[in-house]
Amino acid sequence: MFKKTVLLLALAGASLTTLAAELRVMTHSSFSLPKERIAEFEKQSGAKLAIIKGGDAGEMLNKLILTRANPVADVVYGIDNTLIGKANAAGVLEATSSKVGRSVAAASLPGAVAIDYGYVTLNIDKAWFAGSKLPLPATLDDLAKPAYKDLLVVENPATSSPGLAFLLATIAGKGEEGAFQWWGKLRDNGLKVAKGWSEAYYTDFTRNGGARPIVVSYATSPAAEVFYSKEKLAESPTANLALKGGVFMQVEGVAKVKGGQQPALAQQFVDFLRGEAVQKELQTSMWMYPAVAGVALAPVFKHAAQPASFSNPDLKAMQHKTAAWVSRWTRLVIKNAP
Repeated sequence: MFKKTVLLLALAGASLTTLAAELRVMTHSSFSLPKERIAEFEKQSGAKLAIIKGGDAGEMLNKLILTRANPVADVVYGIDNTLIGKANAAGVLEATSSKVGRSVAAASLPGAVAIDYGYVTLNIDKAWFAGSKLPLPATLDDLAKPAYKDLLVVENPATSSPGLAFLLATIAGKGEEGAFQWWGKLRDNGLKVAKGWSEAYYTDFTRNGGARPIVVSYATSPAAEVFYSKEKLAESPTANLALKGGVFMQVEGVAKVKGGQQPALAQQFVDFLRGEAVQKELQTSMWMYPAVAGVALAPVFKHAAQPASFSNPDLKAMQHKTAAWVSRWTRLVIKNAP
């Protein structure tokens, strides 16, 4: 009888320990780390990771806001600089810091810990331009000229994070009124709008059989072309077109969720993402640059030079005006489309 009681108590204790050691991690749908790295964290911490894919970054944040009275996650990865103001204003994050590593200068995310960063910019199909003998556009204004009619595809900023990032860059680069005047000219010059990045890049971009040789994508996309190619490529078939006012720097981070059940484990996960192993692997799993200074870049990144400059609105402007900017863009470009 005594042995049976001890056994039951032991099993109950083990069960409670298992429940207590589960860390719920909310991420956007693009989150990707090798299984080996996740297993490493679980071994180090003794915790079981429960990865919750929350849709795109905007959807993910909305879920955190809607469930803040009864949080569905302990830690969140993927809040970026377009959303951090909204997240802080909604009060869904605990102020989070990490003593692991030193961030690169531009990788700042108030209230959260920067994990990676990247650039949204125009990409071009090198073979198409070589065949057409058309010079590359030298400015954003060139894209509104007849020579570049029907050549550009962008993502809808209401449904796509790179689309939103590109809209924000144009507003920072040209000023609000100048930017919307330019978007009106683009609309009249045959601009195509895709729902999201996959549709724009894999359906409309000439590199993948579409009809548009210029697409809004990421600065690392040329490197990814080489990395995933079935043939061994000496150079990428695509290139960045980093025009002034057409480059946005995106910073992604991690933070503890306010009211989360596992704050200590959440902090351990924050520090783990800042470790050198993760910082190296996220480069070719999520195609972002490491936010921790001094981490060596993957060799394939030589095919994707970092833009020399970028155009971001300040964080307060993005927090308070982004919804109005997207609404104005929708009325101008979608509802007044020819």
